[in-house]
Amino acid sequence: MNQIKVSNLTKNYQTGKVVYEVLKGIDFSIDDGEFVSICGPSGSGKTTLLYVLGGLEPYTSGSISVFEKELNTYTDSQLAKMRSQDIGFVFQFYNLIPNLTVYENIMLSSVLGQNKSKDEILHVLDSVGMKDYHTYYPSQLSGGMQQRVAIARCLINEPKIIFADEPIGSLDHKNGIAIMELFKELNQKHHKTILMVTHNEDTTIYGTRTLHMLDGKVIMDEKNNQ
Repeated sequence: MNQIKVSNLTKNYQTGKVVYEVLKGIDFSIDDGEFVSICGPSGSGKTTLLYVLGGLEPYTSGSISVFEKELNTYTDSQLAKMRSQDIGFVFQFYNLIPNLTVYENIMLSSVLGQNKSKDEILHVLDSVGMKDYHTYYPSQLSGGMQQRVAIARCLINEPKIIFADEPIGSLDHKNGIAIMELFKELNQKHHKTILMVTHNEDTTIYGTRTLHMLDGKVIMDEKNNQ
């Protein structure tokens, strides 16, 4: 089943009388259980594409179907519900609340979504290797550990799709590999659909498919060898 289907998608920004074409006639679909990397240099439009697909930014023309429903027919409340329950976001900068513990950061996300129990929160922390640190504050954790907490925060409401924007962009090589292995496990063992933006070709090997972007267009769509 197509979880996302994109047809002739365009996105423009306007500054005064000048119109900038950021996305130019993009077509692709993502099936349940795929791990798709969107790869391209800075300015290629990949992060804008992710934000548009997640309902964080409007698009100019074309069609986006998410869970077999046209995205531009969602009301604001339906979009908010989709973003809090059906889609999980992981960003380059972890965006943890500094004066809340690891457990409290996950609990807050849970309250905004499906209001999970303490055992469920600890279970999801355990799944990313952070259960033993649930009383710690973000400042007491390394970058890699904070990103694991951010992934747990994404997982707590059991999203159907994970959107990840440069998730290892702020990490060193060792922690970056560990996070990519975690995403691979979430895809292969837990059957999570993942859409990840990256400028690093090396990270695409963890996924099942790569969309290569340049100047606002998808110039290549290739299956990865597993």
